Amino acid sequence: MELRDIEIFLTLAEELHFGRTAERLHVSQARVSQAISKQERRLGVALFDRTSRRVALTPVGRRLREDLQQALDLIKAGLARAEAAGLRTGQTLRLGVFGHAAHELRPLVDAFRARCPGGDVQFGEIYGSDPFTALRTGEHDVNVLWLPIAEPDLTVGPTVLTGGRVLAVPADHPLAGRGTASLEDLADNHVVDLGPGAPEYWVESMVPTRTPLGRRIPRGPAARTFHEILSLVASGQCVHPLGEIAARYNRPPGVVFLPIHDAPALHWALTWRSTADNPAIHVLAQTAADLGPISL
Repeated sequence: MELRDIEIFLTLAEELHFGRTAERLHVSQARVSQAISKQERRLGVALFDRTSRRVALTPVGRRLREDLQQALDLIKAGLARAEAAGLRTGQTLRLGVFGHAAHELRPLVDAFRARCPGGDVQFGEIYGSDPFTALRTGEHDVNVLWLPIAEPDLTVGPTVLTGGRVLAVPADHPLAGRGTASLEDLADNHVVDLGPGAPEYWVESMVPTRTPLGRRIPRGPAARTFHEILSLVASGQCVHPLGEIAARYNRPPGVVFLPIHDAPALHWALTWRSTADNPAIHVLAQTAADLGPISL
């Protein structure tokens, strides 16, 4: 079985949908069907039960999925070790993060350095107002960004951090004494306008334009950096939703952080230029996949 056919089989075994499998792998549905039919003919047994309404693995298909996934994981790990061995001594991976996220990523960085003695990690700061420029210009090799990310020139890798969300409010704000906040509270306040430097869909995932009940959330004043956001909040001009990591390492005068109890969790993933040829990126990504997400 060719490696591409293995990838098609494992993706279909996960998605159980020919269309989604084709979309994920950027191939036609016909290519997916041909690959599966070819292997079923070669093995002489059905791997999937297919009807007009559902796709399901057969018992043989389930066993093959387990065996092939283990084999593919070994292949990827071997390639990552080979790439690590080939890294030049002193080669540095430039990793963009928000604020103090570098501390939370210490287990990943330590594991990367252990796997890749010839490489190192240098941190750079990124802002919610402009998350992608440093990647596209080559200033950063990889950024750690909240999901979703739907940029055609960027690759989204493993999720490295997961956590909740908080609302930064002025210390004398009526919400400050409540202990928690709701997404509906945003409609009664202004939130920071992050400007045009980030795609609207990406900003919307952190700073929505409407509450779950459909109420409009007013935006403004504008800010670019994290510290500018906190200054605006402290001065009483606005409130602003952030990842909970912001509350863990910051206690600015005049600002209180409240957990947003009804907000979905945030997931942060490695992201890099799809055309990047730095082998350290793939070593870092494989290391992150092996470790799994770090819970905040």
